[in-house]
Order: sequence, then C-alpha cells, then structure tokens
Amino acid sequence: MKLFIASLATETNTFAPLPTGRPAFLADYARRDGSRNPPRLSNIGLIAWRRLAEADGHEVVESLSTFAQPGGITLRAVYEDLRDALLADLKAAGPVDAVLLFMHGAMVAEGYDDCEGDTLARVRGIVGPGVPVGVELDLHCHLTETMRQAADVMVIYKEYPHTDIVARARDLYPLVIAAAEGRIRPVMAYADCRMVSLWRTSDPPVRRFVDRMSAAEGRDGILSVSFGHGFPWADVADVGAKMLVVADGDEAAAAALARSLAAEVWAMREEAATPYVTIDAAIDRALACDDPRPMVLADVADNAGAGAPSDNTAILRRLVARGVRDAASGLYWDPGAVGICREAGIGARFTLRVGGKCGVTSGDPVDLAVTVRGLADDHSQAGLSGGRALLGPSAWVEADGIHLVLTSQRQQPFDPDAFTGLGLTLHDKRLVVVKSMQHFHAAFAGLASAVLYVAAPGAVPPDFAALPLTKKAGPWWPRDPNPFGAA
Repeated sequence: MKLFIASLATETNTFAPLPTGRPAFLADYARRDGSRNPPRLSNIGLIAWRRLAEADGHEVVESLSTFAQPGGITLRAVYEDLRDALLADLKAAGPVDAVLLFMHGAMVAEGYDDCEGDTLARVRGIVGPGVPVGVELDLHCHLTETMRQAADVMVIYKEYPHTDIVARARDLYPLVIAAAEGRIRPVMAYADCRMVSLWRTSDPPVRRFVDRMSAAEGRDGILSVSFGHGFPWADVADVGAKMLVVADGDEAAAAALARSLAAEVWAMREEAATPYVTIDAAIDRALACDDPRPMVLADVADNAGAGAPSDNTAILRRLVARGVRDAASGLYWDPGAVGICREAGIGARFTLRVGGKCGVTSGDPVDLAVTVRGLADDHSQAGLSGGRALLGPSAWVEADGIHLVLTSQRQQPFDPDAFTGLGLTLHDKRLVVVKSMQHFHAAFAGLASAVLYVAAPGAVPPDFAALPLTKKAGPWWPRDPNPFGAA
C-alpha cells in the first residue's frame, strides 16, 4: 500500500499578543523528509509511522513536517500556504491507500476557526470516500463535527504531560491499516462534557479515569477511546472538553460509551480541579519548608506552551522585593537581554533589564544588578516524548541569589537540563519557578519537595469562568454551575 503522512500543527491562544507567522513554523520544518531527521515535536509521530510502514513493506510518501510554538492567531496567508503545500503533495502522490496526519486540533488562523477541519475536508475531497484518513491530535484539541465527518479515525494523546505522543501514533497506525484492508469499519462519536477546564493526568482522579479509558479499548468492538480536554484560551465555537470513541461499525455503541465517560468527567469535576495559590502564599510555603529538596512553583499563566510570551515578571518582582535567595526561575523569553549578556561575557557584572516587553500581560520590566554565570550559543532541552526542544542563544544570570535562565527562543521548561545545561544547579535551591502549566511535571516532580500551581498574572489565566468566550454555544462549567440543568 501507499501511505501519505504529514504534520501541520500549532496551538492557538486567540487572546495572546503574539501573531503566529511563517518563522514560527520554519523553526521546526521539513518537507518530504522530516521523518528522517532527528526527533522534534513535528516529526516524532511521522518517524513512528515510517518505521511501522516500512517494516510492513508499505510505500511512504511524506509531505510537511512542521509544528509552530503555540502563540496567537496564525496569519491567513501562512496557514493557506502550508495547507496548500500539503494538499499539492497529496495530489502529486495520488492515488494513495491511506492518509496519516499529525495535527494539534486547536489551530486558529485569520478566517479559519477550525484549521484542522478545513484541512481534513480538503484532504477528503482529494482522496475520496474510500481512502481511510487517520489523525493524531493533542488532547488540548477542539473536536468539531467537520473533523469527525472528514476523518475515519482520530486518536488523541491520553497523557498530560504529553509523554505518550509516540505511543498514540503507534495506536493509530494499525487502525488505519486495518481500515484500508477492509478488516474494520471505524465510526466515531462525541459526547460534549460542557466543561472548560484542565485535567492533569498526574493527579489521582484523572489518572484513574485515563486507566479506565484504556481498559475499554479492544473490547466489545471499541477500537479507541480519547478524552479531548479542549484548549480553554481560544474563542471558538467548539472550545471545551469532549469524549471521543471509535467503534467498529457500531456508532450507537460508540455514542453510548462516550456519554457514559463524559458523565464520569462531570462527576469528578471538583476532585480533579487544580488548587492554585497566590504568589506570596507559594513563596511562604517554600521558605517554611524544611525538606532539603527545592519546592517547584509553576507560573501557569506565563506558559509559552499555551501561547504566553513567557516574559511576565510578577513572581520575579515578589522574589526580589522579599529578598529571597537560592531561587531559580525560567525560562524568560528575552532575546535582547541574552544578546547583552553574550556581549558582556561570563563573569561580567552590570544592570540588566529583564522581561516585561511583550504587552500588558507581561507586567513591567525588572532592573537587576546581575552577574553572567553561564552562556550557550545553541541551548536546548529534552522535549516532549523524546527529541530536543531548541532554545537558541541563552544565558544564566544571578541577581543576589536569584538565578534566571534567559532564552532567545520562546519555550516552556520541559526538563531540568533547560537549567542545568547552562551550569545552573537545582538540587541546592530552596525554590524553582518554572514558566509552565504542566509539561514540566514529568521531569521536575521527582526532584521537588512539592509542586505548587501559582495563580499569577499572565496571558493564560487559570480562572476559566472569567474567560471571555463569545462564540461557545450553550452553558458550560464552571461559568454555569449546572450546564446540564435544562436537559
């Protein structure tokens, strides 16, 4: 068989002050050979598919491999050019026997609130109704009816942090192959949870739920079960959580299981909710802790992985004002400050203006008397589900016991080597502030005395009831305490 594979993805925060342009995609981009390159977020699914397909003796035709760092709305011409390149490659490859796409599910461009649905509908128009189309999606996706109608199988990551991207790619592949060979007839059904929130799979109630989802797969004709958490910071009609079930030919069975699991999500809403603490309360707990390990504070509202600029200074200001020492914080996206540090060199001492540059959600800049402790021309860190995440030229500076990591490429910290790769040790710190919402957890929790989620100002505020969602139809929790009341 001839298989067509491609990736085109980003996650769009429609409230973010950073438009997503061509350079954001070109930072992680290949065409026709991305799966032969070292692992990056854009190609790890494609690598798995190519290896599986070639082991089975199938021909692989590859198109785009690109994943832009989450940000604001994608420019219309940029999206259309990338989409049309993928479609042109698909036409040139035709006829194909199956299509496998690695997408996000929450990409928004000017004029396109549902980029994935738009692309999938055009793919379906090219290959026709008889060719199976499979899609792997991030669990922070918007599941739309256009996507369901255009695809045959959609499989969503189960884990947050996303430690299972490759595993889900391997789940999708045999389903698409079986559909192409006529051994199964996949049908999909959704159930709307009527909720806008976050679910951390490292927490016990959500962990148990994910395990129950997995246990339902492969039984009674159920092929795949996914929980689409949704991406709250997007003003689109389909924002919010949905259950997705794929069954073999029995849409009623898929719909019944989706409704049952959606009811479980609703029932655990309070138990699964994240407890947030104020900046000063978090600092107080860290300073009072007698555990020799550092306490990790998650600056969730300035998470680059959800489109934030990653240069907010609210927590930094409180650390400075309170004279906190033995603290580390990052990653601050500040290419200008990095350039000044590189010019000055290791050991240089001077006053440096840090952060607060991208807009009102960034806060004001902070002027610090710093010493440059470490530099890297091409810094990187361990990425999601393997591979490396590039940070570009970077600097480690110290300001009276507060240690900051500054980067040239906007990225949340996934792994301690984002800090230690510059020579900055973490085990001897009292607290470590990570500008991340949850992806840090897989690698940082093991070194922490505790993990606290901090409700600080930023472009990704965790007050879901207050989000200015104007396009979502119907009631939803937590804005409405009982969105199922009318039913």
